Amino acid sequence: MTDTVPSDDDGLALNRALWDQRARIHGSSPTDRFYDVEAFLAGRQTLYAIERELAGDVTGKDLLHLQCHFGMDTLNWARLGARVTGVDFSPAAIERARLLAERAGLEATFVEADTQRLPAQLEDRFDLVVATYGVLCWIADVKAWMRGAAMALKPGGSLVLVDLHPAFQTVAGLDPLVVDWPYGGGEPQRETVTSTYAEPDRTTPALDTVQYPYSLGEIVTGAAEAGLTTKHLGERIATDLDPRGILRQGEDGLYRLPFGDSHLPILYSLRAESPGPAQP
Repeated sequence: MTDTVPSDDDGLALNRALWDQRARIHGSSPTDRFYDVEAFLAGRQTLYAIERELAGDVTGKDLLHLQCHFGMDTLNWARLGARVTGVDFSPAAIERARLLAERAGLEATFVEADTQRLPAQLEDRFDLVVATYGVLCWIADVKAWMRGAAMALKPGGSLVLVDLHPAFQTVAGLDPLVVDWPYGGGEPQRETVTSTYAEPDRTTPALDTVQYPYSLGEIVTGAAEAGLTTKHLGERIATDLDPRGILRQGEDGLYRLPFGDSHLPILYSLRAESPGPAQP
């Protein structure tokens, strides 16, 4: 799976091409597992309880959504009362997000930018910075990403991050158990992609990508070095979503990752605060 990798900037260009492709096809088929645009336009809430609980009441708050893709979750934060800005490095995603906001009749600002190099115009503007599901594996410099999130927060603001657990990311399959991904280290991993998580059975034109594995310790340390104070760190072994399409669903409807007689965590959740007084 892994091979000699290009530079970080070349990796960024490869990944942007992948996410341009996905921004064009996600939500375009009735077999899409995650992006039902018509249901969203009819009022369906796409956010999960875990991020909503961590964020709390967002009414009247300024919220920055990093790696927003084509904007469905960003716009659902707007539906909950936030003043929202979404950032993504894919021009195709940003164009589609703006069109979706128009169709939904929702106010939102969408900015095309690399989340490792956030523009200075976003500094000290947000009560909340939010990023969820499939975030840091695309980031070559997790410390730069955390510094950007911290820069964008107002004093006392909070970063809310919900992502795939590093232990879950090491697993390629369950029957039999196949582990083919490092636990942390940040070393670039090259892969040729011919499908999408939203429709695993759909074949897409082959594109090279570069991803980066980070341990939970590296992620929390990155937040600390950016000046953020961790207030919550959680790990979930049972979830109501199967983000990669490989988990087993129990009779209770929840998905788990079996490991011997126990389970490995699927998601982690982090809330970290910027220093200073909380905003009223």
